[in-house]
This record gives sequence, structure tokens and C-alpha cells, in this order.
Amino acid sequence: MAKLTFRTELCKGCGLCVEACPRGLIELSRTQLNKNGHSPAEMTDETRCIGCAFCAIMCPDCVITVER
Repeated sequence: MAKLTFRTELCKGCGLCVEACPRGLIELSRTQLNKNGHSPAEMTDETRCIGCAFCAIMCPDCVITVER
């Protein structure tokens, strides 16, 4: 099982990772804002993640780290 880490303080909430996830497991937070006022990306169900790293590849700010 893959482990995803999000550096939420750097996330701009662009949503590219949300679109890149083939399983639809990433969404922008509905309850949290980072220090810059953006809704950071978060994983909805890490147990279903296949570790493809498409989200990390698409992130322009290198906010996501995928460990396998």
C-alpha cells in the first residue's frame, strides 16, 4: 500500500492532482484552509490508493510525496 504525504501549507488548491487520480481519491479540503487561504488537497481513502504517483507528477509545486 502506498503512503501519500501532502505538504498542505504549500498547496495552492489548483486541483490538478484531483483530476489526475485515476481512482478519484483526492479532493480539495472542504473544512480546512492553509496559511495562504487555499483549500489544500487531501486523500479520501488511502487504503484504495494504488501508488501510481500521477498526483505527484501533476503537482506544479511538488506538494505530494508518494512512498511505496
